[in-house]
Amino acid sequence: MASKKYLLLAGAATMLAASSAFAQVKPTGYDPLDSTKVSSKNQAQENSFLNHESNFPSKPRNQWELGLHGGLSLIDGTIPPQPGFGGGISIRKALGHTFSLRAEYTGSIDKGQDYRAHRNSVNPVPAGGGANPWAAYGANNIYVPNYKTQTHQLSLDVLMSLNNIMFYRAQPKINWYVLAGYSILSADVDVDALNGNGAIYDYSGVNFNGKRSDIRKAVKDIRDGDYEQNAPSEGNRLSLGRHNDNQLLRHALDLGTGVAFKVSKRFNIGIEEKVTMPFTAYLDGYAGPGGATKDFYSYTNVRFNFNLGNPSKRVEPLWWINPLEYAYSELNAPRHMKLPTPVLPDADGDGVTDQFDREPNTPAGAPVDVHGVARDTDGDGVPDYKDKELITPTYCAPVDADGVGKCPDPECCKNIQPKATCSSLVLPSVSFKGSATKVSNDAQAILASVAATLKSNPTCNVLVTGHAGAKGKKGGVDLSSRRVDAIIDYLADKQGIDRGRFIKQNTAGDSNTVDLAPAN
Repeated sequence: MASKKYLLLAGAATMLAASSAFAQVKPTGYDPLDSTKVSSKNQAQENSFLNHESNFPSKPRNQWELGLHGGLSLIDGTIPPQPGFGGGISIRKALGHTFSLRAEYTGSIDKGQDYRAHRNSVNPVPAGGGANPWAAYGANNIYVPNYKTQTHQLSLDVLMSLNNIMFYRAQPKINWYVLAGYSILSADVDVDALNGNGAIYDYSGVNFNGKRSDIRKAVKDIRDGDYEQNAPSEGNRLSLGRHNDNQLLRHALDLGTGVAFKVSKRFNIGIEEKVTMPFTAYLDGYAGPGGATKDFYSYTNVRFNFNLGNPSKRVEPLWWINPLEYAYSELNAPRHMKLPTPVLPDADGDGVTDQFDREPNTPAGAPVDVHGVARDTDGDGVPDYKDKELITPTYCAPVDADGVGKCPDPECCKNIQPKATCSSLVLPSVSFKGSATKVSNDAQAILASVAATLKSNPTCNVLVTGHAGAKGKKGGVDLSSRRVDAIIDYLADKQGIDRGRFIKQNTAGDSNTVDLAPAN
């Protein structure tokens, strides 16, 4: 019984070792047991983790992301915008699995054209600082505001990944994120207020009650399309750009959201919407009545991002790695986890542990099956350790308390009479008259029945005894012998009984009889 117990323990240990050795599923993103991707300054923490002195692995070296971007830009202000174009370059580095830092340059060119007629007497332009080119139209001449803004923007944004920590799959293929940050923005804002000769445009022939598209076309046909005048501006102006004193320099707040699609471990494509708020009303060169409205810069762009760094020494950027994958893989197939020694109790000592034992109180020494239940070989309901008839045929059921059944006689044997043994055979004596040695007719009938008995019992031999008289005279012995021979001759020759089955004997007694008796 004890040997079974130890055999079961050895089997369980072997299965546990096999599951650890052959069923390993390593993380596909980052394996914390791989110290080759850990910097030298973090090796101390990594060694503590590998030696089970710390619960947390060290942060791995991860790749930088270089991005090229371009897309649609526009300025949301007082003057209706026209689609512009922007582009730039960025560099991004992970701070952790959720947050990352991105430095970026974006340049853009944006234009706008109003469709409404303006008069300085009705809605004068707040000039802010610098010249006001729209003042040339006087109080009552119609003018239509327009602008061309060239923007340069340096940003430092914090990005927060929303879906790289996942509970039901290994690594993300799509990365959603939001961003917020700081920008410093310079804008060169110019307007087409005067023609090449410095004269105002005549918009009196434009039907401002028509369709907006018709109005814009008519206005465009009147203007020469050269943005030669500085737009009104306010504060922080620099002498940069095509026209002096027209560069707005502003601090700005960035907000945005985006999604990136992983193409390979080195490349992904993203779409992003970013809004920059410089808290000025002059990005479109026109502050509007009272100058109360603030403009903002919208940039919808496509991004092509490349991971930089040796993949043998660095993992992917951490926003592409699910940190839960290692924890789940360790639970599924432990490689680093310390496992307790398995405890397999067996209360009744039958070799089947209690957690699998369906009969937890089997008597000591009783043979059991794989479920710990006392074995019942013949299935008669009496366990083997009590069964006095270990194999009872099913047709002998039911059995008694000792497992012994009562088997009925087979149909074929019910009418068979038991065979008599040789010693139980009763054979007659044959009488002779006077000195006769010939078998009489009466004697032949007797011997015929003897022959039938011998044929039914072919293994039985016959003792043929003759009698020579009371004193065993010499002549009597001879007569007795001839009578014995006569009987044997008749049974052998006439009835077909083998002579070898007869044994002759002469004794004292009635000389007129020959006795027949079983010889075995």
